Amino acid sequence: MLGWIVKGVLALVVLSLVMVGVYRFVPPPITLTMIGDAVAGHGIDKSWMPLSRIDPNMARAAIAGEDSRFCKHNGFDMRAIETAYARNARGGRIRGGSTISQQTAKNVFLIQGGGYVRKALEAYFTVLIETIWGKRRIMEVYLNVAETGIGTYGVNAGAQRYFGHDASHLTPSEAGRMAAVFPQPKKRAAIAPSGFTRRHGNAITRRVGVVRNDGLDSCLRG
Repeated sequence: MLGWIVKGVLALVVLSLVMVGVYRFVPPPITLTMIGDAVAGHGIDKSWMPLSRIDPNMARAAIAGEDSRFCKHNGFDMRAIETAYARNARGGRIRGGSTISQQTAKNVFLIQGGGYVRKALEAYFTVLIETIWGKRRIMEVYLNVAETGIGTYGVNAGAQRYFGHDASHLTPSEAGRMAAVFPQPKKRAAIAPSGFTRRHGNAITRRVGVVRNDGLDSCLRG
């Protein structure tokens, strides 16, 4: 029995390495979250666009809204985790400290729920993609698989849905509004946002220029 367990674990490790290696060059064709949407009858709307063609404002908005230290950490931002833990301990709105790298690992390889087992696997895949993919590929995949609405995946499909044009040209306001949708894509919309979504989107829009001027997106340039 122990031998079979060891063989099973080794097989999963090899499979994970192969998948991460292939997705370094090939767009992930589908994710478990997409499959869930399809089963629920929402359909799947996605349109891959290389990072080189996506307006830089979008990556800057993602960094501003989701992970300001994206170019500095190795996949895990301990400062953000500690801040989130302290904030959550005080009560109120529960917020996580996941980086864009962790979110990409979860979105591509895992399910959205799953508790501690999923978090452990997320950490494992985060290490792999940070090592094998690098920052530009991680951002490219993230911006193409992240939910931007019910049944809508990636910022290109999101831009077409919300703004009537592709993601090759986005204003800071459009990028900020779409980035504000990322945390809860099934409950928020970038068209005529209100309440927290509107305020959060406006805050992200104001920080897009800061990300550019302070070089917080330096690992994506060139």
